[in-house]
Amino acid sequence: MTKLTFAVAIALGLPAFASAQTPVSKKAMEIQNSAIVIDTHADTLQRFLDENYDIGSTDANDHGHISLDKAKAGNLGAEFFSIWVEPETNQGHFAHHTLDLIDSVYEQAARHPDRMMMAFSVADIERAHREHKLAALLGIEGGHSIENDIRLLRDYYRLGVRYMTLSWSNTNEFADSSGDINNPQVEHHNGLTEGGKRIVLEMNRLGMLVDISHVADKTFYDAIAVSKAPIIASHSSARALTNHPRNMTDDMLRAVAKNGGVVQVNFYSAFVDENFRKAAEAQSKERNAATKANAGQLKAAGKAVTYLDDDRIEREWYAKIPRPPLSSLIDHIDHIAKIASVDHVGLGSDFDGVSGATPEGIDSAADLPKITQALLARGYSATDIRKILGGHLLRVFREAERVSRKMQAKTN
Repeated sequence: MTKLTFAVAIALGLPAFASAQTPVSKKAMEIQNSAIVIDTHADTLQRFLDENYDIGSTDANDHGHISLDKAKAGNLGAEFFSIWVEPETNQGHFAHHTLDLIDSVYEQAARHPDRMMMAFSVADIERAHREHKLAALLGIEGGHSIENDIRLLRDYYRLGVRYMTLSWSNTNEFADSSGDINNPQVEHHNGLTEGGKRIVLEMNRLGMLVDISHVADKTFYDAIAVSKAPIIASHSSARALTNHPRNMTDDMLRAVAKNGGVVQVNFYSAFVDENFRKAAEAQSKERNAATKANAGQLKAAGKAVTYLDDDRIEREWYAKIPRPPLSSLIDHIDHIAKIASVDHVGLGSDFDGVSGATPEGIDSAADLPKITQALLARGYSATDIRKILGGHLLRVFREAERVSRKMQAKTN
């Protein structure tokens, strides 16, 4: 696409980055542009730090999923940027790196005040929508960031963090993870510890969303039993369709529905397509060996190993596996809507965190209208599509704010 046609497309509010082979109808674009589209998980801030990436970049060759232009083309209204601290390379300074990542988002918003703003509430998201700006929100991916200190949790809330995933792929001091639950060398807690339950309640009191993506199944059930506010799965899909422990069973989906929460479907191909999952698992030893060898070479040369170094190797390996069709992703939205009801499903892409391993046609935020088109084709109403695109997340966020006010009123 030339710079001229790109500029015209952006000016008209069209999906300039969308690939031609998946046309989006006028009706789908009208629904897309009338919705507050919210994505609850993107790892773009790793690029902010490691690559000095500018979200305002207009580089048409950039492989990343999120930029301001791509967000505008897909009418992405609010993005939760994922504060993920790699637990092995950041041993001893989890909080320090957490703060670096938080700062990186603030710096981007300060650089582009006409197109992006920090958001901390439902009202802020709605204001950003009215002002045609991207609402930037913060979500911590992994409870190890609080270093088992509830005071750090409060500090992160004051800095703008509005959800925390109770664990990442590593079990921490208070919550078991699905990532290592079968590892006998890891000390587990049978779900949440008593301290972990207090952390959930403190998140409720603060108004921070409780996120159960990544947690072990028992941790999930403990969290849902303790939480006084609806929970979220910020980036998880359905285990009945793709048998990965990061996905949620039908019983878990029903429990989320009873709780009033929402499951934000992950776009990662290994979470939404069983064939891709099996192929990725089959190559995992060689892929991990290649990543480790590359890291060894960089360290031998006196260079630091960054997230982007691993991402490059993983992209090369995932490119050997055929991408699944977009219908695989839609199948998960459809399944969750059928099991939990359409009132409990949304979008949690994992953009810029899945090494390019997304279904066909989903190459960036600009392609989000294709999901709307596909849902239309399956008979979803415009009202339900708007709710899937962001309305359900706003409802849950609003309820978490209400619970917070109620809890704080009791303690004052």
